Amino acid sequence: MEDRKKKVKSILVTLPKPENDKNPYSDLAKKLNLKIDFRSFIHVEGVPAKEFRKDKINLADFTAVIFTSRNSADHFFRICEEMRYDVPSDMKYFCLSETIALYLQKYIQYRKRKIFFGKQTAVDLAEVLKKHADERFLYPCSDVAAEETQRFLLDNGYDFTPAVLFRTVCSDLSDLADVFYDIIAFFSPSSIQSLYKNFPDFKQNDTRIAAFGATTHKAVLEAGLILDIPAPMPDAPSMTMAIDEYVKQVNK
Repeated sequence: MEDRKKKVKSILVTLPKPENDKNPYSDLAKKLNLKIDFRSFIHVEGVPAKEFRKDKINLADFTAVIFTSRNSADHFFRICEEMRYDVPSDMKYFCLSETIALYLQKYIQYRKRKIFFGKQTAVDLAEVLKKHADERFLYPCSDVAAEETQRFLLDNGYDFTPAVLFRTVCSDLSDLADVFYDIIAFFSPSSIQSLYKNFPDFKQNDTRIAAFGATTHKAVLEAGLILDIPAPMPDAPSMTMAIDEYVKQVNK
């Protein structure tokens, strides 16, 4: 691994470009004089109402919804609109994080609804879910739903129904064919799949791979790639912190 520790000048982050320069990556670019580009390797497409009807899920059967992302909220309210279903005012919302909970203001009057949120995972919601164990939960998700949340709900015997409302799709990356980056940062196994769908003959060579989360680490290794920068780590809980530590070591 030592011979891979070469100077870093450019980084590709496989996420959508932030709306403004007030983000950790902009700060990192300025701090270490780096070129940081953004390009989402995957994107989300909604399942149309016509297709959703085939699953025979009756929205009126549910008393609560569990949101694991803003995408899940977007597509829940979209499908309700397409199905001409008026969400009752006493519907309860359980969100994995406060960020997702606050996002619901886009669709509902926040102060007048029953909204609960955790810190980041379903386990954080364990106590509040226990108090509402009799609810019938709808779980809007993608075709690659987060296994940890589903496993938690199953293990604890909650009455929940997964509803696939959107799909994760590989983006067209053909314009990156002849572009080289010192580091590519991945955040999901789907992004690794997209890399190889777009570039079946991809060779890592001197490109350093950064990956966030255990499932992404696994996907990197299963693809036969070298994982140079794993995150999170005890001393680097975020991707930007992990990259910061690495670049400071190799750019001495």
